[in-house]
Amino acid sequence: MYSPTFTITNKILRNIGAIEAAREIIENAPLLPYWEKKFQDEAMVRTTHYGTHIEGNELSLLQVQKVLDGKQIVARERDVQEVINYRKVIEYIEKKKDGDVDEDLVFRLHALAVSKVLEDTSAGKYRKKEVVIRNSITGEVSFKPPLAVEVPWQMGDLMQFINTEKEVHPVLRAGIVHYEFVRIHPFLDGNGRVGRALSTLVMFRDGYDIRNFFSLEEHFDNNPNEYYEALQSVARQKGNQTDWLTYFVECVSAELSKIKERIERISIDSNFKKKLGGQIMLNERQLKVIEYIQEVGYFENSFFENVFPMVSEDTVLRDLQDLVKKGILKKQGKTKGVKYLLVGR
Repeated sequence: MYSPTFTITNKILRNIGAIEAAREIIENAPLLPYWEKKFQDEAMVRTTHYGTHIEGNELSLLQVQKVLDGKQIVARERDVQEVINYRKVIEYIEKKKDGDVDEDLVFRLHALAVSKVLEDTSAGKYRKKEVVIRNSITGEVSFKPPLAVEVPWQMGDLMQFINTEKEVHPVLRAGIVHYEFVRIHPFLDGNGRVGRALSTLVMFRDGYDIRNFFSLEEHFDNNPNEYYEALQSVARQKGNQTDWLTYFVECVSAELSKIKERIERISIDSNFKKKLGGQIMLNERQLKVIEYIQEVGYFENSFFENVFPMVSEDTVLRDLQDLVKKGILKKQGKTKGVKYLLVGR
């Protein structure tokens, strides 16, 4: 079985500790359904944008948001298709958190990633040609992946590692898979996207889906030179992945710490969660009221017209009364001076 070489450094240990601390807070944060969905939607947009942008996709974050919302934009057809494809890849791995990783799954990921971008004869099939990776600026060969004939058995070793290795921490294991997949370069195109998705799936399978709130792709794309430099460090160090894993773990730590800090700013007091007795169903207007209070601190009658210009005052009042009845809001003051506050704040 494939056996990676690396050293657990103090820096890796510190970042693993930060990851575990952030994960604990994120997983147990008593978020209302609105925020849960908002975080997941934002993560999908960021993952889709940055995961394709690092490969040369020219769409902006706003354009990607519009594409994912089903809106028409003026852009290169290939760019739009890559975004649609990568969303399907992420949605697919979210459904595959159980069971072994096999060739069919890897082929499916690739077919989704390159649909209508590569010829159908190449989609979901290992390459039959030899390839080299060149520096995009100098044109020099920076890396030679294994011969095509070696791809199937090297991928077999990697999948065995994914399915049977349980001693290595899930985040380190994800980083190892990320590197090894890119090194093998099993397909003619789309290896970066599939490799990043596969490493994310490795984390998902070991309980590190973190409520689907995170996007590592943003960190890779923010400094692509650092990302590729970290990947290439393994070859320079004769297969030792320590520097690469140090970089990878640091990216995971930075992303989860950012999410943790944001959640801590908006999370509802744990006593409030107990009072609610779990998740509850709210309508769009009620979710908007809660978001408004999270930002402003309170909600009052004078806000009705600006926040809900096309909704009657009676309807808004009924929504507010329902939130009070459910123990989500509390009233402060009387008559026209009444303010609505979140319980526990």
